[in-house]
Amino acid sequence: MHLVRWSQHRRGRVGEGVLTGRAAGQRGSGAGTAKDLLFADAGLERRDGALLLSGVPLVEVAEQAGTPAFVYNAEAIRDRYRSLDIALGPVPHRICFAVKANGNLAVLRILRDLGAGADIVSSGEMARALAAGFDPEHIVFSGVGKTADELREAMRAGIGHLNVESAEELELVARIAEAEQAQVRIGIRVNPDVTTKTHPYISTGKSGIKFGLPTDQVVSAAEFVLRHSRLELTTLAMHLGSQLMDPEPFRQGIRRLLELVDRVRRAGITSLKVLDIGGGLGIRYSDEPTLEPAEFAAAIVPLLAPAGLTVYLEPGRFLVGSAGVLLTRVLYRKHSGGKEFVVVDAGMNDLVRPSHYQAYHEIVELVEQGRPGSKVDVVGPVCETGDFLALDRDLPGLKAGDGLAVLGAGAYGFVMASNYNSRTRPPEIIADNGKWWVARPREQVEGLFNSEKVSP
Repeated sequence: MHLVRWSQHRRGRVGEGVLTGRAAGQRGSGAGTAKDLLFADAGLERRDGALLLSGVPLVEVAEQAGTPAFVYNAEAIRDRYRSLDIALGPVPHRICFAVKANGNLAVLRILRDLGAGADIVSSGEMARALAAGFDPEHIVFSGVGKTADELREAMRAGIGHLNVESAEELELVARIAEAEQAQVRIGIRVNPDVTTKTHPYISTGKSGIKFGLPTDQVVSAAEFVLRHSRLELTTLAMHLGSQLMDPEPFRQGIRRLLELVDRVRRAGITSLKVLDIGGGLGIRYSDEPTLEPAEFAAAIVPLLAPAGLTVYLEPGRFLVGSAGVLLTRVLYRKHSGGKEFVVVDAGMNDLVRPSHYQAYHEIVELVEQGRPGSKVDVVGPVCETGDFLALDRDLPGLKAGDGLAVLGAGAYGFVMASNYNSRTRPPEIIADNGKWWVARPREQVEGLFNSEKVSP
């Protein structure tokens, strides 16, 4: 089966990492370089054939913690954050981690300790961010469908910025602020109508989709805020999408935000302090080019600096995606219908991205065995034909019991996992400079139903 990429652009293939059927072994002379870059992004290395993450032998983790299991490299996360923080140094800024990418408390604490804020889209994510120790002032609450209860909780918690996404939501915020006798800092999330070359499911800044206010409604919304004594407009915000590799859409969106800043100021509103340019910076999943922090900053800082506003950036995948791997183990080999299948113990309930987005994830052995390779489908145990991690992938000869690592699993992995087929979700493990520990234990089957009742 050959999977078709969703998009192309002048610098190479982008989107959700979907390949045209080529795996690492099919890329010719660049294969070693591509895999070397993936290993460098994650902090992976080989020693005597064994795979190590942040100096931790992953076969040891697999044996002791079991599989499937997510493992995150703490130092790789720190390195990513620092590189972006340094690149944005010329402008006042705050990096707010998109909690939806990875909500593990240990991961959140790593980022909080570095000085990050948090970008949230639900009261559950708010609770996680607060539990991890984020200052409420440094939390941005976005999301197109916030409930009245969620808005009330955010006001009571003193969340720094509420980004509204419709006129009706703004009116609800005003009513709740009156009832709560709360002073609320408002951001208006704008739909800048910018096209991005990414998977359509994660494109969020184009007209005709559910996110943000159209540009022609922004000034009237700002004037509504100005008239309300409980509200203060502090932010204009946007979010263009995810897995973006080209700075040009950011430049287009920023220009439109700055035009709106000028229009809002001309309407007599002088309270703006923040320009929130969203997140969406992409990572390397295969051999695609990446957008490095210095290149990104060079493209946007000249536009941002004259505005005199603090810049908020909300990366998720960029900070944690490459730092994570999913460990799995081969259960069986089988031949059927002219195809070779490798059945593993991780499925679409653990990592849904390949099935949902046709996303590519590099798969490597935990211990290299040196066996001749073949083209296989790597499939999971879930009762769905769509349950796969890789299709038509050239991999070394694999046998039952072999351990594998699925790369690029630090973002939108565990957070999108489910209990489908009543399968328990995997543990989440932190590797940090030669040591590892279980940050979240594997779920137990009894925990899936111990709160249910079989009768009144």
